[in-house]
Amino acid sequence: MRDGTPADSKQPECGTSCDCQSSPADWQSPAVTKCAAAASGEYSPKALQWCAAYFSAEQYRVFCLADGDVRIETMRVLVVEDEPELLRVIARALREEAYAVDEAADGQEALFKATTWTYDAIVLDLMLPRLSGFEVLDRLRQQKTTPVLILTARDAIDDRVHGLDAGADDYLIKPFDLSELFARLRALVRRAKGKATATITIGSLVVDTRNRTVTLATRLVPLTAREYGLVELLALKRGEIVTRTEIYDHLFDENSDTLSNLVEVHIANIRRKLGRELIQTRRGLGYIIDG
Repeated sequence: MRDGTPADSKQPECGTSCDCQSSPADWQSPAVTKCAAAASGEYSPKALQWCAAYFSAEQYRVFCLADGDVRIETMRVLVVEDEPELLRVIARALREEAYAVDEAADGQEALFKATTWTYDAIVLDLMLPRLSGFEVLDRLRQQKTTPVLILTARDAIDDRVHGLDAGADDYLIKPFDLSELFARLRALVRRAKGKATATITIGSLVVDTRNRTVTLATRLVPLTAREYGLVELLALKRGEIVTRTEIYDHLFDENSDTLSNLVEVHIANIRRKLGRELIQTRRGLGYIIDG
């Protein structure tokens, strides 16, 4: 263990050992930067408890990866796929791209989650047990306009036309490249928010949704993944009040256990970095970027 590591901390069950790369002072800052990690790449609550023992203000979902990085969830996606290995691969890849991911292995589970929770996008297979992807899409569209990307091996023109006419926003054929899936998801979310390009400009502030960076007066501002996710959400909804519930739904998946004041903590940190005037509070309603 490095000096300053809590003596009563336990080794995480995510592979080999974990060794924090930052000092105790850094652990109390708005970011956990590095965790020497394990080759397994699995999510480990103990890695969070051990590597962020002093980090009480931030309940991050931490993924121990072979390169030693910590991945923190920002945008929320539902992945619907009945083939277990493919579901695992897609979900893990999205988590490594800092998405919060919920999973469903059949049509009924997918419809329940899609109509119960708020997602930035849904990745939907067509050939599902219990309810087909087409049935899920049809029933979903009676209630919500969540962007849907169909991901399927059905490559016939009639299937593509049927899916798009039924309300899907995009259609990707298996086999596919993960980088293309990521790009299509980013484009879906941008279009859903009425943004044609990957950058959002608000005065001297520029939010780059492709590279997930924020610059202020041409200066790159270091933000944690969740701080960035919150800035992006408010920027995409510029001029609209965003409630605390919407923020939680956007940043955290169904398994997250977060503190009740976490939104306020993130807002305070963002204001400290980007200026108090950027995000305005509407008492009893939520937050807004209005400018």
